[in-house]
Amino acid sequence: MGWTWKKEHLDVILVPSGLLIMFGYHLYLLYRYLKLPHTTAMGHENNSRAAWVERTMQIDVRDRGQALTVITTNISTATTLSSISLVLSSLIGTWLGTSTKTIFTTHLIYGDTSQSIMSIKHITLLIFFLIAFASFIQTTRCFVHATFLLTMPDAEVPASYVEKAVIMGSNFWSTGMRALYFAVTLLLWVFGPIPMFVSSVVMVGVLHNLDSDSAPLHQFRPVPSRSVLKNVGEEMVAVGRAVQQLGRPHGN
Repeated sequence: MGWTWKKEHLDVILVPSGLLIMFGYHLYLLYRYLKLPHTTAMGHENNSRAAWVERTMQIDVRDRGQALTVITTNISTATTLSSISLVLSSLIGTWLGTSTKTIFTTHLIYGDTSQSIMSIKHITLLIFFLIAFASFIQTTRCFVHATFLLTMPDAEVPASYVEKAVIMGSNFWSTGMRALYFAVTLLLWVFGPIPMFVSSVVMVGVLHNLDSDSAPLHQFRPVPSRSVLKNVGEEMVAVGRAVQQLGRPHGN
C-alpha cells in the first residue's frame, strides 16, 4: 500500500516548522544583541538605562525619589505578570490533570486530536508559562536589589553595580515577555497546527519590526544648567562692552 495523507501529519510538519522559525529568529536576535547591540531595540534601551543610572547616581540619595518611583513601577508590573503566569500555569495544570476529553477534539480541529497530542500541547504551554513566571520573579529580584543600592545612605556605591542590576532585571523582563510570545503561538496550537504555524510567522514578522533599530546610539550628555548659561551670558556681555570701550577713540 502507498502512503496515505492524513490530517494528523499536519502536526508533524507545521508545528516543528513554526517552532523552528521562532527559535531561529530569537537565536538571530540574541546574536545581534550580543555582537551588534546598536542594531537592536534592546541595545538602545540598555544604553538609555545605563545613562539613566549614571545620571541618577550623581544626585544626592535624598533626592532620588523619582528614580525609586520608576523602579517601583517596574517591580509592580513584573509582579503582576508573574502572578498572571502562575495563575495560567495552575489552570493549565488543573485542566491537564482532570480532563480526559476536550471540547476542541474531532470536528473543530483540522489536525491530530489524539489524547497524547493534546497532553503535549498543554505541557509545552505550561512550560513556557512557568518560564515566564520565573523570569518575572527574577526581574523583581534585580529591581529590588537596585532599589537597595540607590537608597544606600552614607556610602559610595559604584554606578556599575546599579547598572548591572537594572540591565539584568531588564534582560529577565525580555525573557519573560518572549516566553509569553511563545505561549501565545502554542495556545493557538490547541485550535490546530495551521493557526499555530500562521501565528509563528506573523509573530516573527512583528517582532523583527519591533526589535530592529538602525538609529545610532544616543549620547546622553548633561544639559547645561540655567546658572551656567547665565554666567556665560554675563561674561559675553562683559566682553562685548570691553571691546566697545577699546574701539572708542581716546580724547587728547
